[in-house]
Amino acid sequence: MPAHGRGLSSAVIALRELGERTNACRECPIGEHATQSVIGEGPVRARLMVVGEQPGDKEDLEGRPFVGPAGRLFDRAVAELGWSRDKLYVTNAVKHFKYELRGKRRIHKTPAQREADACAHWLESEIEVVQPAAFIALGAVAARSLLGRHVAVMKERGQWLEDAAGRRVLVTLHPSALLRGDPEQKQQAWQAWLDDLSLASGEFSRPAARSSSRAGRAGRKAPAVPHFDPATAGKTRTRRTPTTQGS
Repeated sequence: MPAHGRGLSSAVIALRELGERTNACRECPIGEHATQSVIGEGPVRARLMVVGEQPGDKEDLEGRPFVGPAGRLFDRAVAELGWSRDKLYVTNAVKHFKYELRGKRRIHKTPAQREADACAHWLESEIEVVQPAAFIALGAVAARSLLGRHVAVMKERGQWLEDAAGRRVLVTLHPSALLRGDPEQKQQAWQAWLDDLSLASGEFSRPAARSSSRAGRAGRKAPAVPHFDPATAGKTRTRRTPTTQGS
């Protein structure tokens, strides 16, 4: 197998192992009550990594990111922008679902800063494997995890920022904020969110940074970039039975 192909295979293995390790993580209390950990999904050499806050109820049950109501809204935005989700690596800053029970429903609860900090090294490990060229931070938890400082999302949204290492991060709202927003301002908020996200469209037209020049000189195609799906990656996990499914 060409060296490029071996590197991609190693990346898939590394993500699978990362899923197993996050599933066993108890560095904060969240993991004890979640069904399972949820790491990212997408091509292992995606140019753009999209980072949200934490898995929701549906993500916790299915073991995949961005499959609940907020994820469906994100998919709608991706379609309207003419992007393909298959070219995005989507993940969350926190790998377990934090919730509170209201009757039989599990209601999302924002992770505390110490909980997000405990998960920071898992996100960094994911970044090291995927090696994205740029990031979209959806919401304050994701923005702080990527930039290493408090981020006033409403003031700093819709612009490219850089962390201490020079990594480029586009900050905007989490889609759940739109779901909770004022119905009378729904269309305006939607368009403003699309405008923010559209600033990342240029990432898809940039030349790939890790192409196989040897394969190109030989007239051969570079190996296809594998797509990592945590739900089918064969994680060895202990699944807890959830109390009940929320909305």
